[in-house]
Amino acid sequence: MTQRWKQAPANSNWGQFGADDQRGRMNLVGPAQVLSGVAEVKTGQTFSLSLPLDFPGGNALNPARFPPRLVSTRRGGPEGPENYVLGLDYLEPNATDVVCDDIAILATQYSTQWDSFAHVGSYFDADGDGVEEKVFYNGYRANAHIKPAADVASDTTDLFALKNPKATALGIENLAQHGAQGRGVLVDLHAHFGRERIKIGYDHLMRVLEADRVEIGVGDMVCFHTGFAEMLLEMNRNPDPEKLHHTCTGLDGEDERLLQWITDSGVAALIADNYAVEIIPSRWMAPIRKPKLPLHAHCLFKNGIHLGELWYLTRLANWLRANGRSRFLLTAPPLHLPGAVGSPVNPIATV
Repeated sequence: MTQRWKQAPANSNWGQFGADDQRGRMNLVGPAQVLSGVAEVKTGQTFSLSLPLDFPGGNALNPARFPPRLVSTRRGGPEGPENYVLGLDYLEPNATDVVCDDIAILATQYSTQWDSFAHVGSYFDADGDGVEEKVFYNGYRANAHIKPAADVASDTTDLFALKNPKATALGIENLAQHGAQGRGVLVDLHAHFGRERIKIGYDHLMRVLEADRVEIGVGDMVCFHTGFAEMLLEMNRNPDPEKLHHTCTGLDGEDERLLQWITDSGVAALIADNYAVEIIPSRWMAPIRKPKLPLHAHCLFKNGIHLGELWYLTRLANWLRANGRSRFLLTAPPLHLPGAVGSPVNPIATV
């Protein structure tokens, strides 16, 4: 065990699960929490909580992320025929097989996704020497553990020029190995606020929890239904950024009481059907150095709480409300892709 810091950020849990921990609050999701989730299964009905992975559509919401592309492989190497609806009788005259094989090229955080702890870190003086370094959860460092592209092509217009970045610590494989299965709890913000653009602080949240009699326990994975993903489906892969930036609720990452509640509640993950769980200001100017994404900083950087974004929660929310429930079994492992800082996911809620 190697402690990589002399001082930890204020209001963080660095070291709580060990100096080398890379799972954060998912350490609180063990067999007891899985069984608590299983106990919520009454009908056996399942809900997929993923958008089609080619949503939102285009790259207007984030110029750095593009929709997935599918390309065919070639049979037997680069000179071979397209390996798609390919009859194998071209090799063996009596073969009746017709095969298809493809390659997916996708941004790991384009659509329904998990954030790993390598997704967002912070400048922080972890060594106590007065010099800020680029640091991630539990003191893991940029360049030493979170490594940018090693191979950079000369063509700066090439989308694939920045090759072989890798998180040798804190990658999404840590969540994949855990399994991300336990008790989910849905908070239906949309039922109370509709599609109004509101930053949800502690007071808003407590009123909703009380009104809907929602109980949240240690190790729960909390899902916030805002209606944002439903709007994306209505826009059918042609999102209107201006409209979306002024629509639907999100958590207020600057509300200190809300951040303290996240710390004290023991939640293992925060999930939403919006773009970032928290509301990101369209214009941001700060008179002092501080995070532009304060909820991301509090969760990913300080406390090892995974964030799930752009999940599709509307059908589940409607069913739970109609049946007077808020809890369910959530099964949501990401891709087991070593070194990735995020991953697509097809979460399944079982009620």
